[in-house]
Amino acid sequence: MADRNYLGEAAAAAAFSSAPARGLSPPLGWKERLRAGLAGAGASLWFVAGLGLLYALRVPLRLCEHLAAVTGFLNSLTPKFYVALTGTSSLISGLIFIFEWWYFHKHGTSFIEQVSINHLRPLMGGTESSISEPGSPSNREGETSRHNLSECKVWRNPLNLFRGAEYRRYTWVTGKEPLTYYDMNLSAQDHQTFFTCDTDFLRPSDTVMQKAWRERNPPARIKAAYQALELNNDCATAYVLLAEEEATTIVDAERLFKQALKAGETIYKRSQQCQHQSPQHEAQLRRDTNVLVYIKRRLAMCARKLGRIREAVKIMRDLMKEFPPLTMLNIHENLLESLLELQAYADVQAVLAKYDDISLPKSAAICYTAALLKTRTVSDKFSPETASRRGLSTAEISAVEAIHRAVEFNPHVPKYLLEMKSLILPPEHILKRGDSEAVAYAFFHLQHWKRIEGALNLLQCTWEGTFHHVSVYPKKELPFFIHFTAGLCSSTAMIALLTHQFPEIMGVFAKAGPNSHPGAVKISRTSGTTTDLLNRNLHFNKIPRLSYAHI
Repeated sequence: MADRNYLGEAAAAAAFSSAPARGLSPPLGWKERLRAGLAGAGASLWFVAGLGLLYALRVPLRLCEHLAAVTGFLNSLTPKFYVALTGTSSLISGLIFIFEWWYFHKHGTSFIEQVSINHLRPLMGGTESSISEPGSPSNREGETSRHNLSECKVWRNPLNLFRGAEYRRYTWVTGKEPLTYYDMNLSAQDHQTFFTCDTDFLRPSDTVMQKAWRERNPPARIKAAYQALELNNDCATAYVLLAEEEATTIVDAERLFKQALKAGETIYKRSQQCQHQSPQHEAQLRRDTNVLVYIKRRLAMCARKLGRIREAVKIMRDLMKEFPPLTMLNIHENLLESLLELQAYADVQAVLAKYDDISLPKSAAICYTAALLKTRTVSDKFSPETASRRGLSTAEISAVEAIHRAVEFNPHVPKYLLEMKSLILPPEHILKRGDSEAVAYAFFHLQHWKRIEGALNLLQCTWEGTFHHVSVYPKKELPFFIHFTAGLCSSTAMIALLTHQFPEIMGVFAKAGPNSHPGAVKISRTSGTTTDLLNRNLHFNKIPRLSYAHI
């Protein structure tokens, strides 16, 4: 354990020395401090002015008489009223709590909180101005948020499996659905974005496919794809749908994708010739480009799964060279995995040098592949006992730092690589730096870590020695209003129960509330029975007799 702690301290020191200070916000300027002070002073002045106006109008408004009337009304209430009041309050708060719980589990947020933020706050003037001066703190925070936006949104998994040939096989064996409804809904949105455009009405087959991508039932989508092929035998998107969802083997999927490629290239060349005629033709070209790139990428993945890895690498390199702007598909992550399978580590390093850039979004594949290459140079001779005696060499420190950076980016990956958590089928969409990305990475890259002797040992030593507590991200917490309504429901129910069991004593406390302020010496109406009962109990316990004025 001491050896692991030693490695952890070395890694932490190296990372701390090279990492910039984060979380420090620049001090506010005098304008911001003055504005904040005036805002606080204005609220206090309004409060004082309201109290003064209320005091000045106490005589015309007959506030004392009204207060006395309210006090008399409250003193005249019977315990049955308080039982009914607390019971009704408990019922209402319980209904609010049940509704809040249901809304939170369905939408992941509090209904009351959403209403207060989206509707009440703008009416009360709580909306902040979106216009800021260049170089101001708010503008810098906006740039930081835009820089981190790529890590917060959901990304399509570049190594997602085939629904018919792989996900459905899992369903046949286990009888369970491997994909969630949310994941499939995101995929449907992606398909409508990539494979449809405003000019679909010009081609009847594309009109049918536009409806097919919106279908939630797989048999209905497959049926619509066959209808599109009846209208046009060269409908590339229909072949894509059949290859993804109807084909039960990778060989069948590859055959359908080859038919889709033939049709897609013909349509793409035709769109290139007409792209400058109108904006509609430009949109059609973008759609046909997306279809062609998607088909070639999936063909490369079919070749990778069937063992023709060099062919897959060639297709991916040609795609990245021919369509460099389409980095959103993350084809370089497919290329990295294929090159690791070929053990072409020099080529892997060349790809990392191009895409492991500060201006490009990071991913677990990039960070952990970089750590794997650094680890490969020292892992076969690495020993914690030897390192604790002589210290870490320069190459070992570099490997530990690389692992440190990777784990900082996504701390969930080591548990899957070290097989401390069971692997499941990767989803079609991932959240970067989350558990879903860790599953997707480890599902394909665990074999590459096992192939390098000692790599997992060095990963385990660095991870256990440095990262003792790993937070669960993302974590869904209950909103404040659910806790509030639960407490309100419980407290009112308890009060209702006490009032029902001890109506006279609870009535005494309820009537004493409005007259508990200093100077109140008597109550307009008393209950002799309750007074005698309390005084008898107090006399029995040898406590001085009390009147309502003392309660």
